[in-house]
Amino acid sequence: MSLIKSISGIRGTIGGKAGEGLSPLDIVKFTAAYATFIRKSTTKNSNVIVVGRDARISGKMVKHIVLGTLTGMGFDVVNIGLATTPTTELAVKWENACGGIILTASHNPKQWNALKLLNENGEFLTAADGQEVLEIAAEESFKFAEVDRLGQIFTNNTYTRRHIDSVLALDLVDIEAIKKAHFRVAIDAVNSVGGIVIPQLLRALGVEEVIELNCNPTGQFAHTPEPIPENLTEISNRMKTGCADVGFVVDPDVDRLAIVMENGEMFVEEYTLVAVADYILSQTPGNTVSNLSSSRALRDVTFRRPNCHYTASAVGEVNVVTEMKRVHAVIGGEGNGGVIYPACHYGRDALVGVALFLSLLAKKGKKVSELKKEYPQYSIAKTKIELTPEIDVDAILCAVKERFKDEKITDIDGVKIDFDNRWVHLRKSNTEPIIRIYSEAQTIKDAHEIAEQIKCVISEITGKSC
Repeated sequence: MSLIKSISGIRGTIGGKAGEGLSPLDIVKFTAAYATFIRKSTTKNSNVIVVGRDARISGKMVKHIVLGTLTGMGFDVVNIGLATTPTTELAVKWENACGGIILTASHNPKQWNALKLLNENGEFLTAADGQEVLEIAAEESFKFAEVDRLGQIFTNNTYTRRHIDSVLALDLVDIEAIKKAHFRVAIDAVNSVGGIVIPQLLRALGVEEVIELNCNPTGQFAHTPEPIPENLTEISNRMKTGCADVGFVVDPDVDRLAIVMENGEMFVEEYTLVAVADYILSQTPGNTVSNLSSSRALRDVTFRRPNCHYTASAVGEVNVVTEMKRVHAVIGGEGNGGVIYPACHYGRDALVGVALFLSLLAKKGKKVSELKKEYPQYSIAKTKIELTPEIDVDAILCAVKERFKDEKITDIDGVKIDFDNRWVHLRKSNTEPIIRIYSEAQTIKDAHEIAEQIKCVISEITGKSC
């Protein structure tokens, strides 16, 4: 059993003893703590909290407990049912609600679920706000409402359609161009809520043929749900038959988008944001943001255009959004396929990514594999070093920073070292004595090579073998 309490929400496996997984008792405690935080912090006159969920097996059980707890805390709840994470974010704004909870463990396997917590803007809580929720839960300093002040539950199943309509209405979504392209599109939604919304979106965009793979929202994930190449063999093999012009893959809560080229090869998750950003910049030049562990390709395509600037944030959607607001970015996101387009809302949104990518592809009149060649070519490697609990990870990072002080160093989130033609980013885990190492170069061999060099430096510092 696992239970991970972080500032971004509460994530755990279903079953087991309280405190060891995401048990019903834990769900009540953390939901009540969140409600207490919202009650004291919201600037809205609203008494409403929005709740949506993905299609995983435990979703109904978790939903009933969350709805009951929120009404027990005196809040009215708008239950939007099966809904994507970005749909729930938008629903908070449209309801003028004071918060929202998304019941999803994102790309985690089916035994996991989570409470993802939103503020009154439909955005994830800041680090400070999330920490306050955890403290309230630890102290159990919440108080339930008396019988005459219990909340009510309202059901609203219109928000998926409203979300789709909002995407269709975006200025840079070119429905006519998409229709004229006569696209055939394959979609793998891993048997979660994406199987409801993405085919609807594709047909509304005028896609000529939609090939649905794993689009029955049963929660019985057809493969490991993280949309990375090793998990996408089914759609890759289908694409190799020439059945479609492009393939899309989403995770269970539909905030990440991976793209499969017409030849069955991966467009690569990092390049979802790169391609969409290049399209946005071609129409509305401005600033871009991604996190420190995302591909340098976004920086490169940004600098291709005059008066456009790129900024890197700390890892985490809330950090990307904060930086985007600070620099007034026109597009941003994360290299895991997360596109954040402020013209729609400040949240990772695969629906927005699909519509903008198809608009780009239609206007270019090229195959996806041809389009990929237009962007700077990089490869990212991801690895880690496991350390013994007594080792001071922060001291190691400081030593690495000193060792490479003549290079460009960024230390807002771990240590990132930028070399001329490659970079490496070291971050410590918040839950384990582990240093995660992300590295990028023009070839995967070079990316692994720089990662191994850094691992040997760390081994030298710790006295452990490389």
